[in-house]
Parts: sequence; C-alpha cells; structure tokens
Amino acid sequence: MKLNHIFPLLMGVTLTLTSIAHAAGLPAEVVRVKTEPLVHMIEAVGSLKANESIILRPEQSGAIEKVLFTEGTSVKAGAKLIVLESSLYQAQLQESKAKVNLSRIDYQRADSLVKKRVGSQQDKDASLAQLQVNQAQQAVAQTRLNKMTLTAPFDGVLGLRQFSPGDYVNIGQDLVELTDMHIMKVDFNVPENQLSNIKTGQTIKVLIDALPGESFSGSIYAISPSINDRSHNIAIRAKIENRDNLLRPGLFARIQIMTHTNPNAIMVPEEAIIPKNNDFFVMTVEDDKINMVQVELGIRRHGAVNITSGLNVDQVIVTAGQLKLFPGSPVTPIFVDGSEPKDAQPTTAQPGA
Repeated sequence: MKLNHIFPLLMGVTLTLTSIAHAAGLPAEVVRVKTEPLVHMIEAVGSLKANESIILRPEQSGAIEKVLFTEGTSVKAGAKLIVLESSLYQAQLQESKAKVNLSRIDYQRADSLVKKRVGSQQDKDASLAQLQVNQAQQAVAQTRLNKMTLTAPFDGVLGLRQFSPGDYVNIGQDLVELTDMHIMKVDFNVPENQLSNIKTGQTIKVLIDALPGESFSGSIYAISPSINDRSHNIAIRAKIENRDNLLRPGLFARIQIMTHTNPNAIMVPEEAIIPKNNDFFVMTVEDDKINMVQVELGIRRHGAVNITSGLNVDQVIVTAGQLKLFPGSPVTPIFVDGSEPKDAQPTTAQPGA
C-alpha cells in the first residue's frame, strides 16, 4: 500500500480515537446559572423584655394591713395594691395639723398687732417662720402616711405576691412584681459592619422558638451610641406588639432585619464552591471541557450562595464530581436542574422547509 493511501487512513483513525476520547469524558452533574430575587437580611438572636417591669417594695417598715389585689390580674396606674398599718403616722399627721393651726393663729395675731402699730415686726417674722416650719412638718407627716399605701405606677399585670396579710415587712423587701406586657422589647446585637444598614424606625421580624409557626413584627427604636470593643457588635433595642398576649419576658427570639432586595442575584448551590487557600472557585463547562473560575461570594441562603462576581447568567457549572476533574479535562455534563445543553435544544421548523 502506498504511503499517500496510508496517511489519510491514519488521520481517520486519529480523528476517530479523538471522538471516542471526547465522548468518554467523565460524567459530571451540572446546572445552568440563573438569577433569582434575593432579600438581603441581617439575622440575630436576642431575648424578650417587658416594656416596663418593677418589683414593688415598701419605703417604710410596717405590718401588712390590707391586700387589695388578686395575683395575676391586670391593674391600672394609681390603683391601690397594699396598705400597711399606719396608725402611728396618722397620729403624727394630726399632731402636725394642730401645730399648723396654732402657729397660723399666732401669725395672724402678730400681723394684726403690727398693723395697729402695737406689735413688733420681729415677732411677726418669728411667728411666720414657725408657721412655715409646722407646715413643712405636716407635709412630711402626710408623705410618710401616703407611703404606707403602695400603688401601681403604671398599667400592668401583677405577679405572685411574696407575703401574707399581717406580715411585717421591712424597707426594700420584695413584695410583688408588676409588668407591662402589652408592648415587648427585644435586645440583640449586630456586627459593626452592618451599622450602615441599621436605622431607627426600621421594621424587624421576630420568630419565637417556643411559638412555632408564629411571627411578630416590630420596629427598631434605639441604637447604642457605642460599639463593644471586644465583640465589635452594636446593641440594638426594638419594640414588638404583643399580639394576643402570646409573648412573655425572657423568651428566646430570632430577629430578621430586611435591608434591601436584589431582583437579579446570581445564586448557585453551595456544593459548587471550591475553596482554595483564601479564595473560592467554581468549575464551569465550556465546549464539554472544565474551566476553573474564581468567584466572589455574597450571602448564603438555604443551601445556596450569592455570587457577586465571576459568573454570568446561562454559564454551566459543576455541582458534583469535582474531585475527579481538573481544568481542561473532558466531561459529559448531566443537567440535574432540568435544563439542557443549548445545542441539544430542539429548533422550530421554518415554514416551507
């Protein structure tokens, strides 16, 4: 056989082997890059606090004379709750009132004598000073008597009392808790790099583990003026409407703050990301061959990660089998997202063809 006949035969064999090798590329699961709306969200955890909460404590010692409330009930601001035995203070008030009346008479007499020019101005000033002293003592006695009755400083719900009628209580002793729960507060922290995304009046969503399926909305009303120099977090406080009184102080809360929405964010499965040192890469398929592309990552959402740079829409990326692949190696793409290679998609027949 002549050489010029053998050469075309060898070229045909080479092309055939190349085609076989190309067709025998390793299978790889792939998807086509698409865009989808992405809500940028800050997530944090915190704990609920009552809008207002105090422990009622007496400012004076005494025996419990009357209990004017029922545990666990709601009360209005100013409602009388506890009355301490106050007979001693009532007597002191009566004594101070009598002194005021007597000193007032003395003052009026001294004033009358001065007007008649038979009394001295000094006696009038002394009687006026004594009247003012006695009036001040009466005010002190009245204040002491008033403090023997404990009232609610704001609307709220009473807790469990820590005393019984007739008990002798001391100054500052815990008696009962009063809590305002119609509005709840939630305290949480966010990283300092999110400071520009936080502002007062911003709406938040609150999820409570103890109440599955329930969500509550609130708004930020206070941002700490300083940042923690150890954790580099900033403290935030928000208010939440306590719908149907479901919330209680101390509950663990998950907070979501929506900052903005990207309607055309590139999202890819997390398994497509290949970390290398401090960089991240994705394997793309071009002409059924592998190519390595460096990418920049954004936020993660439910098993997917936002690619801020490095990929374009409709590129094909590998999501499984990367360990067996390397740049330039042939592959047989298997589209696991339901799409197909563009050259495999059917074309519409033209009229008259």
